[in-house]
Amino acid sequence: MPTRKERVYDLLDYTNTAGPLERAVTAGLVALIIANVVAVVLESETALGARFGPFFAAFEVFSVAVFTLEYVLRLWSIMASPRYRGPVAGRLRYAAAPYAVIDLLAVLPFYLPLVIPIDLRVLLLFKLGRYSTAFSVVERVVLRKRGELFVAVFVSFVLLVVVSSRTYAVEHEGQPGAFPSILGTMYWSLETLTTLGYGDVVTHTTVGRFLASLTSVIGVALFGLPAGILASGFFEEFHRRRGDRAAVCPHCGGRLDDGDHEQG
Repeated sequence: MPTRKERVYDLLDYTNTAGPLERAVTAGLVALIIANVVAVVLESETALGARFGPFFAAFEVFSVAVFTLEYVLRLWSIMASPRYRGPVAGRLRYAAAPYAVIDLLAVLPFYLPLVIPIDLRVLLLFKLGRYSTAFSVVERVVLRKRGELFVAVFVSFVLLVVVSSRTYAVEHEGQPGAFPSILGTMYWSLETLTTLGYGDVVTHTTVGRFLASLTSVIGVALFGLPAGILASGFFEEFHRRRGDRAAVCPHCGGRLDDGDHEQG
């Protein structure tokens, strides 16, 4: 007989084998997440915000109440999971998990408007990762390739600092307003690295133009690295998933690579 915590945990923890009640709770939470994102977007329109302001405010209170209750119930029942055993240590580990942090950040501005004065309910979109296979695939790929991605980001940052410092050195004297400091030059450098361009600020010196041209060429190759890394990760993930499905017997559900599996 499952305990009350186990029942609550199963109710909130979506799986493919979930029953009708669990599926209904999941569907309700997903619908509320999408409705909140739509509400945040629509509320930013001045005319709609002025006309339906009370409705948006009431809907926010209702949504925050539901998501707060969900967060509290997850935190209370999480010990039912073997990964988070322990009334204090287990709950602290869960509270530091990415999805739990998103849950907290989504409702915290409502309770601490002076500390966090912006609406973060759009972060609720990331909660959909709990209920979507596609989100879980992306998460696994990013985690598996985090080392390579970190190297690519670090190299990009180093190049950004080098380009910004050199461009500032040759352009600041002639354009102090456009290149006021190395930090101020970083925005121009980032736009150049990504080859997007920033028409209001251009280099005038010969060395500056050479740096801008070289940075644009390097940026094409450099910013293609993360795309290649992620593409390789997705290929490996899909190949692994296809192999796992092929290794399951369609008749009995057993592993085909299991020595005890009966052939025929």
